[in-house]
Amino acid sequence: MPPSTSLMDTFSMSTATGTLTIDLSALRANWDTLCSVLDQRPAAVIKADAYGLGAEPVGQTLYRAGCQEFFLATLEEALTARSFLPDDAVLYILGGVRPGEEEECINAGLIPVLYSRAAMDRWASVCRALDVASPSVIKVDTGMTRMGLSREDWRDCVAQPELLAGCHPVLIMSHLACADEPDHPMNRAQQQRFAEVAQSARRLLPGIRCSLANSSGIFLGADWHFDLARPGASLYGFDPVADGEPAMAAVVKLDLPVLQVRELSHPASIGYGGETRLPAGRRLAVVAGGYADGLNRTIGREGGVGYLGNTRVPVVGRISMDTTIFDITGAAPPESPESTWITVLDHRLRVADVSRRIGSLGYEVLTSLAGRYRRVYREVAQ
Repeated sequence: MPPSTSLMDTFSMSTATGTLTIDLSALRANWDTLCSVLDQRPAAVIKADAYGLGAEPVGQTLYRAGCQEFFLATLEEALTARSFLPDDAVLYILGGVRPGEEEECINAGLIPVLYSRAAMDRWASVCRALDVASPSVIKVDTGMTRMGLSREDWRDCVAQPELLAGCHPVLIMSHLACADEPDHPMNRAQQQRFAEVAQSARRLLPGIRCSLANSSGIFLGADWHFDLARPGASLYGFDPVADGEPAMAAVVKLDLPVLQVRELSHPASIGYGGETRLPAGRRLAVVAGGYADGLNRTIGREGGVGYLGNTRVPVVGRISMDTTIFDITGAAPPESPESTWITVLDHRLRVADVSRRIGSLGYEVLTSLAGRYRRVYREVAQ
C-alpha cells in the first residue's frame, strides 16, 4: 500500500485512480544539493503548479528551507503564489504581463520579465503615470531564439540608457537551450554572449544582478552561475545531465490500485486492437490509471513497466483511458487484489527513465499527471 503520511489533500478516495506521493523531504534535500554547488542562494521555479506537484506545498517548503525568490509563468500563477507565500518572498513572472495588466502587477508587488521593446515601453509608461519605480527583469535572447531582446534591441538599450532606467530593472536574464548536454557548443556560446550582456548591464546599472543558469546550467560550472540560478526540474528530482548518474533525490511516487487479477485459462488477446496475445497460464492485473491520468499511450509498445512489491512487471496491451494492464506472472500472487498497488514512478522508475522510454521529456511526464490522483505529501521531518 502507499505510505501513510502526515499531510494529505482532500481528494475523495472514491474518485481517485491512484496515489501520487510528493516527498517534501526529498525536495528539501535537492534544494540543499543545489545550494552546495552554488556560491549564492538560488531562486526556485514553481511555475505550472510546481511542475504539477503543487505550488503551495512546494513553495512553502522551499521558503522554509531559505528560498526567497520564486519564478512563475503567468500573472495568475504569481497572484496565487502571493496568497500563500510570505510578503517578503520575491515573485517573478516569466511570461511578463499582457497590455493592461501592468497596474495589477504593480499593486500586487510582482516583478514581470520584459522580453521586448514594446513590453519595456509599456512598463516604463505605466511607472511614469503612477509615479512609481516598480522593478522589472529584462530578458535577452542569447541563442535560444524564443523570448528575449534581440542583439539589436540590447544594443539600443546600451546606446540609450534611459530605455533601461525607465523600466527599473533589478535583474538581467537569459535562458540556456542545451544545458542538459554538457558538451554541446551552444552552452559556451550562450555563456560568452551573456557575459558580454552582463558586463554592459553592470556598467550602466551598477549592482544589477544577472541570471543564466537553469537546473542543468548549474552543473556546467561556475562560469554559468552569475548572480542568481533558477533551478526548477532538479528540485523535483530530474537529474541535471541526460544519461548521467542520478544526482537528485526522487521526489515523486505514483501507485496505481489493482482493480482485478485474472488468470488466462487459454491464449487471449489483450486490450484494444488485440495487438498483444499471451498464452494460457499468464496472470494479469488491471489497474486504475490510463491515458486520461497522464500515462502515455505509447508505454505499452515501448517496454513500460511497474513494480508489484519488489518485482518488476511489464505493461501489456494498449493503455486505455482509465486502465492499464500488467503481466504479473513473475510476481507472487496478491493475497488481496483489491488492496494491491503497482508502482509506476519512484526511485527505481525515475521520471527520466519513463520519459526516455516514450521519447518524451520528464517535464511532460510530470505535468501530465492529472487531477484524478489522490495527492499525499510527506512532510519534512522537524
